[in-house]
Amino acid sequence: MCKTELENIEATQGMSSETAITFLSRLMVMVDVLVFSSSLNFSEIEAEKNMSSGGLMRQCLRLVCCVAVRNCLECRQRHRDRGNKSSIPNNNKTQEILQNAVTSSKTALETVPSNLSPIKDPDRLLQDVDINRLRAVVFRDVDDSKQAQFLALAVVYFISVLMVSKYRDILEPQRETARISNQSGRSMRQEINSPTSTETPLTFDSSKDQSAPLEDLHMEGSLPHTDSGIGEEQVASILNGSDLDHGAGGPDVMSELLSTLSSEVKKSQESLSESPSVEVLKPPSSIVSISQPNKGINVKEILKSLVASPVDGMEAGLEPVSYPDHAAKAQAQAMLPMQFHSFDRSVVVPVKKPSPGSLTVNTVGSSSSSTSAGLTAGSTPNIFAAASATPKSMINTTGATDAAASNSSSSSSFVNGATSKNLPAVQTVAPMPEDTVENMSAFCEVDQCPLRQGLTPPELKPFSSMTGLQAASRGAGQCLSITTKLERALEKVAPLLREIFVDFAPFLSRTLLGSHGQELLIEGLVCMKSSTSVVELVMLLCSQEWQNSIQKNAGLAFIELINEGRLLCHAMKDHIVRVANEAEFILNRQRAEDVHKHAEFESNCAQYAADRKEEEKMCDHLISAAKHRDHVTANQLKQKIVNILTNKHGAWGTLAQSQLHDFWRLDYWEDDLRRRRRFVRNPFGSTHLDVMCKSLQEYGTEEDEVVKSKKAFRSQTVASQNPETELLLEGDDDAVSLLQEKEMDNLGGPVVLSSPAQLVAPVLVARGTLSITTTEIYFEVDEDDPAFKRVDPKVLAYTEGLHGKWMFSEIRAVFSRRYLLQNTAMEVFMANRTSVLFNFPDQATVKKVVYSLPRVGVGTSYGLPQARRISLATPRQLFKSSNMTQRWQRREISNFEYLMFLNTISGRTYNDLNQYPVFPWVLTNYDSEELDLTLPGNFRDLSKPVGALNPKRAAFYAERYETWEDDQTPPCHYNSHYSTVASTLHWLIRIEPFTTFFLSANNNKFDHPDRTFSAIARSWRNCQRDTSDVKELTPEFYYLPEMFVNSNGYHLGMRDDGNMVHDVDLPAWAKKPEDFVRINRMALESEFVSCQLHQWIDLIFGYKQRGPEAVRALNVFHYLTYEGSVNLDSIADPSLREATEAQIQSFGQTPSQLLIEPHPPRSSAMHLCFLPQSPLMFKDQMQQDVIMVLKFPSNSPVTHVAANTLPHLTIPAVVTVTCSRLFAVNRWHNTVGLRGAPGYSLEQAHYLPIEMDSLIANNTGSNKRQITDLVDQSIQITTHCFVVTADNRYILVCGFWDKSFRVYSSETGKLTQIVFGHWDVVTCLARSESYIGGDCYIVSGSRDATLLLWYWSGRHHIIGDNPNNSDYPAPRAVLTGHDQEVVCVSVCAELGLVISGTKEGPCLVHTITGDLLRALEGPDHYQCPRLISVSSEGHCIIYYERGGFCNFSINGKLLAQMEVNDSTRAILLSSDGHNLVTGGDSGVVEIWQACDFKQLYIYPGCDAGIRAMDLSHDQRTLITGMASGSIVAFNIDFNRWHYEHQNRY
Repeated sequence: MCKTELENIEATQGMSSETAITFLSRLMVMVDVLVFSSSLNFSEIEAEKNMSSGGLMRQCLRLVCCVAVRNCLECRQRHRDRGNKSSIPNNNKTQEILQNAVTSSKTALETVPSNLSPIKDPDRLLQDVDINRLRAVVFRDVDDSKQAQFLALAVVYFISVLMVSKYRDILEPQRETARISNQSGRSMRQEINSPTSTETPLTFDSSKDQSAPLEDLHMEGSLPHTDSGIGEEQVASILNGSDLDHGAGGPDVMSELLSTLSSEVKKSQESLSESPSVEVLKPPSSIVSISQPNKGINVKEILKSLVASPVDGMEAGLEPVSYPDHAAKAQAQAMLPMQFHSFDRSVVVPVKKPSPGSLTVNTVGSSSSSTSAGLTAGSTPNIFAAASATPKSMINTTGATDAAASNSSSSSSFVNGATSKNLPAVQTVAPMPEDTVENMSAFCEVDQCPLRQGLTPPELKPFSSMTGLQAASRGAGQCLSITTKLERALEKVAPLLREIFVDFAPFLSRTLLGSHGQELLIEGLVCMKSSTSVVELVMLLCSQEWQNSIQKNAGLAFIELINEGRLLCHAMKDHIVRVANEAEFILNRQRAEDVHKHAEFESNCAQYAADRKEEEKMCDHLISAAKHRDHVTANQLKQKIVNILTNKHGAWGTLAQSQLHDFWRLDYWEDDLRRRRRFVRNPFGSTHLDVMCKSLQEYGTEEDEVVKSKKAFRSQTVASQNPETELLLEGDDDAVSLLQEKEMDNLGGPVVLSSPAQLVAPVLVARGTLSITTTEIYFEVDEDDPAFKRVDPKVLAYTEGLHGKWMFSEIRAVFSRRYLLQNTAMEVFMANRTSVLFNFPDQATVKKVVYSLPRVGVGTSYGLPQARRISLATPRQLFKSSNMTQRWQRREISNFEYLMFLNTISGRTYNDLNQYPVFPWVLTNYDSEELDLTLPGNFRDLSKPVGALNPKRAAFYAERYETWEDDQTPPCHYNSHYSTVASTLHWLIRIEPFTTFFLSANNNKFDHPDRTFSAIARSWRNCQRDTSDVKELTPEFYYLPEMFVNSNGYHLGMRDDGNMVHDVDLPAWAKKPEDFVRINRMALESEFVSCQLHQWIDLIFGYKQRGPEAVRALNVFHYLTYEGSVNLDSIADPSLREATEAQIQSFGQTPSQLLIEPHPPRSSAMHLCFLPQSPLMFKDQMQQDVIMVLKFPSNSPVTHVAANTLPHLTIPAVVTVTCSRLFAVNRWHNTVGLRGAPGYSLEQAHYLPIEMDSLIANNTGSNKRQITDLVDQSIQITTHCFVVTADNRYILVCGFWDKSFRVYSSETGKLTQIVFGHWDVVTCLARSESYIGGDCYIVSGSRDATLLLWYWSGRHHIIGDNPNNSDYPAPRAVLTGHDQEVVCVSVCAELGLVISGTKEGPCLVHTITGDLLRALEGPDHYQCPRLISVSSEGHCIIYYERGGFCNFSINGKLLAQMEVNDSTRAILLSSDGHNLVTGGDSGVVEIWQACDFKQLYIYPGCDAGIRAMDLSHDQRTLITGMASGSIVAFNIDFNRWHYEHQNRY
């Protein structure tokens, strides 16, 4: 039979038959223990479980019957096996079948070892165990009469049926055997194909809660079943009633199996008709052997045919017994599809069991076997089927021909109902001879323990000698008389039946009535001669009356018992189906959750792995980046050392080196106004002599280029301007750093954030990775990027930050920026006064990066809080929130500073030449010999753009706009922009690195000489006439004279007029570049520009930048120059995007629009009463040059004066130090605002600006003011020996013999710090200007010819950063190059320069990083510098011995020199650097114009020499320290020497 079909008809879902039997026996044992051997009362349990009263005992009865029948069947099987040998006929077919039976099958029965089998005596009808159980069921609750009576009645029926059946079997064994061979297969086939009844398909019902019996029951129709005259109720009872409540397994599963079986039966019905090979052997006694190797056997059809067909050749002596009445028959039919019309017909139905091989069912009763058990075969089908683990499934019920074969095959029988593969291993119990087994009856009766599972022994001895005898002897069965057999079979059962008859006589006599209503029981018991005779009892039961009565009355009770089991089964099935469905649902949900969790886990793992990989990559990247950086740093240090050593002032320097050409480049250092003015040595410098100039043919007209580019582009819709939300400055939402926002854990390693980024540098955009740790920013360029590889190495040499590292502590400001009109960039300003610009993939990344950086805002200059949201604010928000406009209106800041502010916040940057800061042309006269800055005609009209200044050209542009024809792009007035890469490089071509940038952008060629920037006047004319030239200026025009000088000697070609292009031709009114820059700057700051600058701001940054106002003002440029005109991310086509980017790059970019209403004008100078002294008062004050004189009690000369008078200081004061090192802290009263006001008089003492230190005045606490430590005797005490900190709280003194300088507290006079570092006595000190917090640089110069640069911490009030290490601070830099004692030094933090002079020799200029930039060499006889003063405006004034003055630019150019007769002791530059104040031994204060040493004013002379000077913070009071031990305060106002005031008043 097909394997699949077998599997489909598997009796128990997922449970092998062995397991099922084991389960049944275990359950039975449980019942033995818990029910039969206990006296528990079950009524409570039944009530609790809603069971009917007595339900548990009825359930037990069903179970007991089931087990009993199973045991009967096993006995019968053994009889069959014994008889096999004698009954095999010579039929080939049958032989084949039997051969198969013997060889290919091990039946379930055979797999139970004899010693573990419950069968103690195979000849007995019921085993002792079963009898005891039946007795226990009936008599356990005998007090409950009604229940006991019902059980008794059912048991009576059960035992009666079995006894009569056994009796029949004993009578007719030979007939069965004899008939087997005479049967042809045909008759069976006919019967199968001619069903005579219309029964419902087989339905297998299992009772409640019982899995093992179910398995047994499933195959009810498929086992040898000999019906010897008792009705089908018996089978039904087994089928439906043999399960028990105690079962733990699910009937549900069983029921499903049953229904599966019935459907399979239907299927097999169809397949049977196709099967040609069904062999049916049908003897008269209905023993059938079927061989069906291929197809399913239709059990139902076989049953029908067996039941419906009359039996031929039946023995006359065996008359058919029909049902006594139709009711019983109907009930039986309703209960079971198998209807046995006669009690004595033996029906054998094939077993359907899974087997890979063929299935053969041989049911032959052997002469020596008792077949009475056949009646109930249906209840235990699986016993005869091999376990699913056994491949062969042949049920051999033919009398065994070969005893050895059958017995040995039985050796693989059940060990406790399960094969070795299915249950946990338990010790195998060795087989025993039967007599021993019998002796174990005590063990077997009740103990029925679950039989142990182990490896099945390969072979067992014959069951017993007796069994062996019977099996071997063919006629052994006939030797014993029938009576003996009956006695032997029924000797244990009969007493039980009798016992029940007697004990329940009253009830049974009422119940078991004859056909005429007579009481059969009493009569029957009375007539029996012997109370112990088995035969008599059997005869009694076989009588027709008894048969009918038992069938009719007791049978009903049994049916009721079975029906109850069926109902219970259905209810329990529904319940279990429901529970199982719920369970399945829950499990499915859990499974889904598990799947989900697993998927989540896997994705997390993958994510984690990816993160780790990314992190590893990042670490690797950081390591390689660090290597690159170290390499770069090492190169720089090497270069620095080489410079220091080989400089002509260095250790290896020679004077001959000065003849070599020194190359210089513009340093990236910015001053406070963002001017880049410092030039440094350029190791990559070149004269570019190999570079050619372009020919005119190489230029297409700019118009053509624009037309070309237009074709390539369609108009991108101009994004509408969203009105910006106001920036709220209250509160600070920046407390949360990105670390907290992202909840970064330390496991992530040091990198807080890493993003792809582009370093934007002039003419170079380098892709790379920006990494941010908790303390540093790193940028590492991607050197494998093809674009990077194409970059000119010369350009790279000028690009800083390709392997950059920047400390958080150095970050001073962070701005969000645009790049290519997209708001995706960020510019970071550093403490070293450089900036770096990064572009990111998107705006979100910018935000993340800003939140990972320190909270510095946009710095401290613009009056905005230092908050991250300020860094992220839009230009318009910054403009509105800043106080710079008000400060500009009030004239607290200059026009230059304000324009620089507007450029900075609107996104203009030195790092992107496309967005270079833009400044206006302000002068129009570049021709006259003299320039009068008081004539309005010399100034440009700032209300019009450059393109509209010339009326003719303006008309041309207006017409172009009106007659615009191109539909692709919006109309515009100009095809070029006022600020582009090209225009910036055009102006700055003479200075590196812009020369290199220009050549890189122009195929390594200079411009055609006629197009090169060669004359200022010519450029201005072009900007007025050329229709494609509307350039504005760059900031350098206002501060960088070097841009006009071809200092590197480039060959820029010859113009058409025959002139060589070299330096830029200056206007006639400027004798040298410095003059041009100074006058241009004066013009920018002039009143004419001040009062109309706001109109130019409207055009470039304001409301006339775009929209209708821009059209009206002739101020519309190409649409691609405006912010928001194009979203690059929306351009999917890479080539189109690249073209768009290139176009934005070439067209220039308009600054961000800062305001959409007119910019307010600047207040008039005349209206500002708090301007440094209103000009109207000048005449009165002429008499008040000297404000006051303060004489100290000591006559010691005042050699140092420090006027730190800022109002916000805790002690605004003028600190003086005398030659005897007695200092005074003289309180400052800020009276300047009151001076000259009505009612003001000098007599009011507290209006005097300086109040003498009370400790000095009273001469009480002078010990707190005296510095007593000994100074080296060789030191001359000068103003250079002292420095007072900006807050007046500490005085630094040098000149001590121990080569230190010291820090004293000005409050207590106590020593707070001693600083060592020099190898000889420290001779001079200087302090830089100090910044917020009071930090500043201190420089000490020494006789050891070196200078040390120190850092003064305003927070800790010590030299050095670390208060824990104040004893041994380290200098920031060691400055070398001098070869004599250093006598004077000046340091300017804003310019980053230290300028120092020795007893004899040139002054040297160092950077604050220790690089020696250059020497300032005056004329020959200017050899001994004594005083140095540097202004942030870039002037360096040096006074030499014997009255010589020189003015150098910071880049080393000697601008002016003069000689005076006085021996000057003190010099000062005004804060703007324009005016010089000198004083000396003659006691006269003189004012000079710094640029050309023109004398401006001489104050009245004093009666003593001047030793020291300082200016108050407002530049309004000059305090001089006199040799007489007094100080004098002079009224000073630099404005009175300003040309505008001089001319006007």
